[in-house]
Amino acid sequence: MNLLEVRALKVWNKNDNVSIVQDSSFELKEGSCLAIVGESGSGKSVTCQAITRLNKPSLQQSGEILFKGEDLTHLSNKVMRKRRGKNICMIIQNGMSAFDPTCVVGVHLRETINEHFDWSKGKVEDRLLEAMRSVMLKHPAEILKKYPHQLSGGMLQRIMIALSIVLEPDIIIADEPTTALDTVSQYEVIEQFIKLRQNVGCSMIFVSHDLGVVRRIADEVLVMKDGAIVERGRNEDIFENPQHEYTKYLISTRRSLNDHFRRIMKEEL
Repeated sequence: MNLLEVRALKVWNKNDNVSIVQDSSFELKEGSCLAIVGESGSGKSVTCQAITRLNKPSLQQSGEILFKGEDLTHLSNKVMRKRRGKNICMIIQNGMSAFDPTCVVGVHLRETINEHFDWSKGKVEDRLLEAMRSVMLKHPAEILKKYPHQLSGGMLQRIMIALSIVLEPDIIIADEPTTALDTVSQYEVIEQFIKLRQNVGCSMIFVSHDLGVVRRIADEVLVMKDGAIVERGRNEDIFENPQHEYTKYLISTRRSLNDHFRRIMKEEL
């Protein structure tokens, strides 16, 4: 069953009429992880922001975005705000920009939860602390009292994952969630995403240019180039038998980097 269907999505800049996403159509199956890959500027993030209607005002879009059969493009801003978070939760690449820098992170988290649930203050606190512990955040009560700039990028990403655990959304859109992190933090955050899928049972759109991460987490893969989908298929098919020249280029580039890294490590040893 398809949880989300994107049909003939087009996004363009209304100021200069430049096309950014060109007639894209794809589906997200219930319980699956769909990865969208491609180099910077390929239209990955704009596609995700079009789904949640979070693109900047200068960008226009057309097409259908069906969530459980309901076209999100026809909803009022008020109703769409209710869909974000509880139904479709977005985790962006720069955790710092996801939080209000003028208040402690706890304020943001509690306000988001209260927007979607009529829970007591105590229940909100209990569920939040439990979720933060589950993503290996130590001393969560103290973290809630800190400002975003006092926390590392990896911690902020895990806080957003913890919020997703509390909200239990139908779909999580993770837009380059490990780009700004060091290698150790990247590994830890990816492990948390895998556990999140297992524990919450949600569907996921995972946007990344890191094919190693994609191969580990995704069931299906979309390859985007210059705003268009050039190839799609099951994870194993894309990596073992790519058809499009651009896909072959991306995979061969990653293999070359891996081989180069192994040679360097052997030389150092």
